[in-house]
Amino acid sequence: MTFKDIVIKRQSVRKYLSTPIDRDIIIKCIESARLAPSASNSQPWHFVIVDEPDLKNKIAEATVTKGIPINKFAFQAPVIVAIVVEMPKTITKIASWIKKRDFPWIDIGIAAEHFCLQATELGLGTCMIGWFDEKKVKKLLNIPSNKRVGLLITLGYPPHDYLLREKIRKPVEKMVSFNQYKK
Repeated sequence: MTFKDIVIKRQSVRKYLSTPIDRDIIIKCIESARLAPSASNSQPWHFVIVDEPDLKNKIAEATVTKGIPINKFAFQAPVIVAIVVEMPKTITKIASWIKKRDFPWIDIGIAAEHFCLQATELGLGTCMIGWFDEKKVKKLLNIPSNKRVGLLITLGYPPHDYLLREKIRKPVEKMVSFNQYKK
């Protein structure tokens, strides 16, 4: 697969087979995330892999809010990955404060996408989840109270008949300009 093939194939998967995922395969995804760039090479992330079924279902439960019909697919995924935002290097903290940019959060987004792209190449599906009860997730995973959980990612094999959805995106001409902002 070319890189463009992987980008086209990568989608938010919301249906999974119960097939377990070998930890060596998960580590390949982590290795790709580990190689992601970060501000001042801070690498402000820690990945908690949840593959124990009962605990994974409790994490999935933390993604569902009564009355809001989203994220129920998380129960199907055999693995959920929690990305914990770690303290960046001092230079990055200073730069974040001066520039009013939260570089560690940008960095975990980059690492998360590296993880998802690698998973796609390996035939796995992923879905990044930002809607979850962080307090509950932190308690379940024994994450210190002074840390933040930036994202959850479901990971699993999609069914063989899971369709690659057409990506509906703005045309390039509507989202780019050269040398100055033009809408």
